[in-house]
Amino acid sequence: MPRTGGRMRRPRGRGRAALAGKAPRREPGTRSGRGSECGRPGPSLGQLFSEKQGEAPGRGGGLTLEAAACGWRSHLGSEPNRSAPCLCSGSERPSSSVPSSWRGAATEPEQGTRDPLRKAEGTPKPSPQAARIPQDPAQQNERQQAVVEAFRHAWAGYHKFAWGHDELKPVSRSFAEWFGLGLTLIDSLDTMWILGLKKEFAEAREWVSEKLWFQKNVDVNLFESTIRILGGLLSAFHLSGDDLFLEKAEDFGNRLMPAFQTPSKIPYSDVNIGTGVAHPPRWTSDSTVAEVTSIQLEFRELSRLTGNKKFQEAVEQVARHVHSLSGKKDGLVPMFINTNSGLFTHLGVFTLGARADSYYEYLLKQWIQGGKTETQLRDDYLEAVEGIRRHLLGRSEPRKLTFVGELAHGHFSAKMDHLVCFLPGTLALGAHHGLPADHMELARALMDTCYQMNRQMETGLSPEIAHFNLYSQKAAKDVQVKPADRHNLLRPETVESLFYLYRFTGERKYQDWGWEILQSFNAYTRVPSGGYSSIGNVQDARNPQPRDKMESFFLGETLKYLYLLFSDDPDLLSLDAYVFNTEAHPLPIWAPA
Repeated sequence: MPRTGGRMRRPRGRGRAALAGKAPRREPGTRSGRGSECGRPGPSLGQLFSEKQGEAPGRGGGLTLEAAACGWRSHLGSEPNRSAPCLCSGSERPSSSVPSSWRGAATEPEQGTRDPLRKAEGTPKPSPQAARIPQDPAQQNERQQAVVEAFRHAWAGYHKFAWGHDELKPVSRSFAEWFGLGLTLIDSLDTMWILGLKKEFAEAREWVSEKLWFQKNVDVNLFESTIRILGGLLSAFHLSGDDLFLEKAEDFGNRLMPAFQTPSKIPYSDVNIGTGVAHPPRWTSDSTVAEVTSIQLEFRELSRLTGNKKFQEAVEQVARHVHSLSGKKDGLVPMFINTNSGLFTHLGVFTLGARADSYYEYLLKQWIQGGKTETQLRDDYLEAVEGIRRHLLGRSEPRKLTFVGELAHGHFSAKMDHLVCFLPGTLALGAHHGLPADHMELARALMDTCYQMNRQMETGLSPEIAHFNLYSQKAAKDVQVKPADRHNLLRPETVESLFYLYRFTGERKYQDWGWEILQSFNAYTRVPSGGYSSIGNVQDARNPQPRDKMESFFLGETLKYLYLLFSDDPDLLSLDAYVFNTEAHPLPIWAPA
């Protein structure tokens, strides 16, 4: 990605990186034990591998509630009165961009067990916890300040070269369009609020008010636009209390609804938000399971805020349908589903990587979002975790790292996408909310593996896909990388899980590991003129091969999770009050009925 001005040495060790901070106010015992409702736990890692014998099968000070409810404009006193310019010259032509690889964290549908109308009662209100987010930079520790500096650098590049466009191309100092909806800006709103970047937030809010209009002839991907745009707007509303964001969210949600008008009610992958015409991809009538089951958190919350049940009913109908389907394997789901028949396709292939990952994430998070009353979601999640244990776990050589592989027609592959590194955090979150305590044991083991996927690379950054060595060989590394998989897209999954593990255990090593990763981002992906760039080769510290692309999720997720990881306040966006969507946008947990 970016040329890094000669800073090519890989950061080594925790000693150089250690910046002190007090441990969070949480006792180790808060790694919750098994709730009485959850049944028997699965086998421990030791039991599992002895059988297999290694074979591969807040509350800080800051804003008052009144200030938060009035939004940033009243809190700041005034709003910038200048329009945000597009600073690309006429010779810098926007490039049309399709995602270089699947972004998805597939989340599972909610099996609705209650009347959506009852969930959607009440006048829209911002989350009261938002008022407790400290906005005083003096309350930020040194590592958090380093994250703020990284965000400012990334934002400066976006503001100068790509303002109002979807993505920054930092090396060429240009921009790329995907939906033409200011994707990076919307994805970053809540990050700016959390980091206390008042000026930047106010400028972005002005752009949303004056420039963000959805009546345009453009196709958007239902999943990607839901998690980034709808999720980003809903989160910005909850944190700032500004009705503008809820109004935009409702408008956008309405424009996504034609995607659900299919014979099976399994939504099409794409919808034109101007014409209302929805369709599958040009090459298939299938949607991915991740796409259709990772939009439920956002649509459910939109119904709750607006009182309009149609959003929740649409996604819960999808969830109930997926729940009822055959073709699963001990709770594991195939990657594709047909929008005409409503049936799984490409049967017999199971992965926690691209096209299926966030299905499992959203099973758990919907259960948490709904106040832990929808037991079908919890039960499906627990079954899936046991399916992972039974069919997808392997152990590498020589370090005996626990990893999550893939299963294709009975054949086990020691291949693990970096996307799968969402799983340690998800398992830890479930354990915190009363699911079996041995989920935390597996979370710890997988967290070690995800860290090694970064540490064993010359740049200290994980490849997009890793393969694990299963055979005892001298000088062999556990993590092996094929040439086509050596790129790094600035993804958040490792630091996301580090945040959860640190929040629930208080073990300082997880902060130290995140600090190493931030140092590596600065050393190998930072572009001097502004922004950070994905890179093509994590194994070449001399030439990491900048790819000239800064994904919106680097600001929306990666830097946000790093900032929260370095916080020692467990009540900063408390995980008993918020659930994060798969794009790291916090949404409030509903009080149990």
